[in-house]
Amino acid sequence: MTFHSGARLRCARVVVAAGVCAGLLGVLLTGCSAGGSPDSAGTESTSASAADSATPSPSTAEFASPPADSPAVEAETETAALPPSSSTTDTPPSEPTGASALWGKQYSGTAQVTVDVYDYCSADGSRRFADTQTYSMNTTLDLGRPRSGGGETEANPFSLLLAVGQPSEAGAVSLWSSAVSTGSSQDLAGNPRDPNLLLTYWELEWDDGDLSGRLTDPHTEQAVALNLLNWPSLLVPCRSDLGELPGGYPHAVAEDATLGGEVDAGSATLTAQGSTGDGQLEFRFDFSGAST
Repeated sequence: MTFHSGARLRCARVVVAAGVCAGLLGVLLTGCSAGGSPDSAGTESTSASAADSATPSPSTAEFASPPADSPAVEAETETAALPPSSSTTDTPPSEPTGASALWGKQYSGTAQVTVDVYDYCSADGSRRFADTQTYSMNTTLDLGRPRSGGGETEANPFSLLLAVGQPSEAGAVSLWSSAVSTGSSQDLAGNPRDPNLLLTYWELEWDDGDLSGRLTDPHTEQAVALNLLNWPSLLVPCRSDLGELPGGYPHAVAEDATLGGEVDAGSATLTAQGSTGDGQLEFRFDFSGAST
């Protein structure tokens, strides 16, 4: 009996040991059947877990670019379409004021001209009154920037050209405040100089629409007389029966002729009077015109 009990005990230990070995072998075979060693299986499990945890959520770019028809895009479009604020716009240039506001102005109207004629046909050769004539003539007035030449600028609020009638008509008057003449490019010593010579005829003053002026230099000595009164001349002095020269004759207006009236942006009303340098003619005209 003792022999058999010990034998059964040993057999039981062998069976238990064999079962444990079989279980361990099953585990090992299961790991190998998964496609590799236990380490590689663990790595794949870990990679799978990491891949699962790294499943991408909606990207930042998707949130930064909403659909075109979304309210956010519409609001942004409307904001971009708004005009720039006044603080960023360019400031418009200021309008000219004073006499400079009249530069470039032109006026058109009518002048009533009266010419008194004198001659020296008396017995003692003294000057005497001979005739008077009255005319109505179309007239233009042009105002511009003061002229410059030879390094000088006209000292008037504007340059002025007043043309009464056509130059060839009897009674026509032309008044120039200034002109630029071309002379020699060298002075008497042979030194170079600006050939443009500024000639100023009138001294003009303008104050808030009131204009006054005086002819200070007719420039007859330079043979550039531009302030003229056109009037016919007799073929033979004191012999009107022998006829007149055709086309009239320009007589230079003498120093101290005057001009005055009102000139603004819309209209001009002027009166001028004077005489010619030869003493044969005296004139007066009244001009009224509107800006064109």
